[in-house]
Amino acid sequence: MPRVQLTAIAAALAIGLASALPAAAQQAPRPAIQTTKVDGTDNVYIFRNGGHQAMFVVTSEGVIATDLVAYGKPDGGKQYVDEIRKVTNQPIKYVVYSHHHYDHIAGGKALKDAGATFISHANAKKRLVPLKDPHTVIPDKTFNKFMTIKLGGTVLELHYIGVNHSDSNIVMRLPKEKLIFVVDTIPVGAFPGRGFIDIDPLKTEAFIEKVLKMSWDRMIPGHPGLPNDRLGTKQDAQDILTLMREASADMKKLAQEGKCWEPAERDYKMPKYEKWPGYEAGMPLVARRYCGLWGRGT
Repeated sequence: MPRVQLTAIAAALAIGLASALPAAAQQAPRPAIQTTKVDGTDNVYIFRNGGHQAMFVVTSEGVIATDLVAYGKPDGGKQYVDEIRKVTNQPIKYVVYSHHHYDHIAGGKALKDAGATFISHANAKKRLVPLKDPHTVIPDKTFNKFMTIKLGGTVLELHYIGVNHSDSNIVMRLPKEKLIFVVDTIPVGAFPGRGFIDIDPLKTEAFIEKVLKMSWDRMIPGHPGLPNDRLGTKQDAQDILTLMREASADMKKLAQEGKCWEPAERDYKMPKYEKWPGYEAGMPLVARRYCGLWGRGT
């Protein structure tokens, strides 16, 4: 067969194959790093690096950044600065840590070099100082219950309302925008994952109750919301609280029957949530944590 005919047939097959693929499979790959402006705001942005994200706010007097989301990425802090610079040339005044876990706060040298003051809850600094992680900046300022940052007409409230995913997680609230930034404790559109093993279950349930009573409309999570990187709502928070209380009640009964760790951890399922993303991987972790609580008192 002539080469011209072979080429034509190959091209036709390629076109046919492409048309048969789902639209999602034909889309360009998702960028590793992405910055987006939060709809309905003038100056609030989300910086995403892989599967982690942070919030930053641009004001007339400087930038308030949060977290670093650069763990395992030596250039992550510089990339964060580069993304901020695409939006504004205002100085980076503050970096606020959501909590002390490295996957959200490591990599801050570039922002420190840019002149930022680092802020966290007091417990975060207590955790970080003894560990001396070379990639994590020690906070310059800390607070215990409440702190307000005022910069260029923007007000950012920092609330510590109790132990949850850690003893240092805080709620950041932008009252004008009715936005909060909460990391790890309240997943959006997904079953609780690996971080669930860190939580204090009963105190986390109380924490979510308090978050629900705060004044806000949308929540920026520390990992992109599902589907389509969406922001969270109070219904999302309520759904996680409901899930936790259902798992807690079920596992308490099984534990008191002497079934923890096994067979409860192995056999316990939550069919109501089986279609949630992350269910298969997260279910054993939820079972284990509540077996620890009700079966061992830990």
